[in-house]
Amino acid sequence: MRRLFGSVRARAALGATVVVAVALVAAGLAVLLVLRANLIDQADLQAEADAQNVASQVAVGRPYADVEWPDGRPGQVVGEDGKVVAVSEDLEAIEGAGSPEVRVGGGAGDGDGDDPGRGEVSGDDPRLSSGSATVDGDRADYRFAAVEATTPRGETVTVYAGAPLAPEQDAVGTVREAMLIGLPALLVVVAGVTWLVTRRSLRPVEGIRREMAAITASEDLSRRVPEPDTHDEVARLAVTTNETLAALEASVERQRRFVADASHELRSPIASLRTQLEVGAAHPELLDVEGAVRDTVRLQGLAADLLLLARLDAGERPGPGRVDMGALVREEVSQRADRVPVTVVGGGAFEVAGSRGQLARVLGNLLDNAQRHARSSVEVSVRGDRGAVVVGVADDGAGVPAAERERIFERFVRLDDARTRDDGGAGLGLAIARDVATRHGGALTVNEGERGGALFTLRLPAAPGDF
Repeated sequence: MRRLFGSVRARAALGATVVVAVALVAAGLAVLLVLRANLIDQADLQAEADAQNVASQVAVGRPYADVEWPDGRPGQVVGEDGKVVAVSEDLEAIEGAGSPEVRVGGGAGDGDGDDPGRGEVSGDDPRLSSGSATVDGDRADYRFAAVEATTPRGETVTVYAGAPLAPEQDAVGTVREAMLIGLPALLVVVAGVTWLVTRRSLRPVEGIRREMAAITASEDLSRRVPEPDTHDEVARLAVTTNETLAALEASVERQRRFVADASHELRSPIASLRTQLEVGAAHPELLDVEGAVRDTVRLQGLAADLLLLARLDAGERPGPGRVDMGALVREEVSQRADRVPVTVVGGGAFEVAGSRGQLARVLGNLLDNAQRHARSSVEVSVRGDRGAVVVGVADDGAGVPAAERERIFERFVRLDDARTRDDGGAGLGLAIARDVATRHGGALTVNEGERGGALFTLRLPAAPGDF
């Protein structure tokens, strides 16, 4: 049972059936109530008309014994003292009228027909009631109308006339039986149609599920789920799923390349360091201490870069601190006196929100790159621009070809010319710089500088309140 109702098709069919059942039951009850009320109104009108007719006869002085009653319908005339003075033909029992008596008790108005004048009928507001009567051995339910009339002698009597409720009961019973028969059949049809429609609508979802299960089992991220040609939510789900698979495949591929490139980059300094240590162990006089230190420093820097990239890939966000980019630039430049000269253009306090350590790493990487490729000088500028802080790092080197200006920000990518002049970089500096800039809500781009070399532009949102 749990598996059955764990299905979307079953729940949809059950839900639709319940909703339709409630709606049909409510509509059916409303129809029955309206039908019954209309038929009772018709019976009231008939009973009122019969009572008015008999009251008119009494008002003109017709003897009670000669009053003409409607065929087969009960009625009685009751005097002011509560005694029955006239009854309809074949009336054997009555309830709900003026008196339970069905025999004439005599008294008021003997109805001799010789009284002068004419009485009147007070039938503007007849009283209505429900009851039952037995006429010629048949007992049935009736609606009674009571109309007062005044005889020519001035005596007031009340005329009760009944109209049968059998037509109303028969009609209501017929409609109720039809509903009891038709409602279950209609609910079965609703449930079946809902089941089939839902099954057909969810068939692509089952195909997606099967394909996803197969992809999970095979670990083949190159596979894609089928995309139905329905242009509905399921089709959009399939498209989104395939886009997710594509992004996941690209991410896994990047991770594999990253691991392979990192292993390759680590292998060289480790092999070199091991060789030097083995030679030093065998021949201490041949140990190249400075080379071992350089390889160790290179390993340390590469490990730090890999750790930072791992943290960035894990979604690490910068802290809520404020950093003065002007002061940070001057601090970074002051530590590079022994390299290619670096000139700072512009000044002032330009604060951004973020991590001082990560932004210092960005500036350090950009300066390393610029000094590595510059011919004679590097220029760094800091300025404010429409709610942003812009840092430019320009060199007078050969520049970056337009076709390579995006590729150099990929991990472990070094251009051929850079590779020949590289003094130990692993091709991670610019990738780290762009990732950090992006995490800070900014951007890092490269273009041709005024002196023909490369111009790296770091644009970061200014701290609130600065511009």
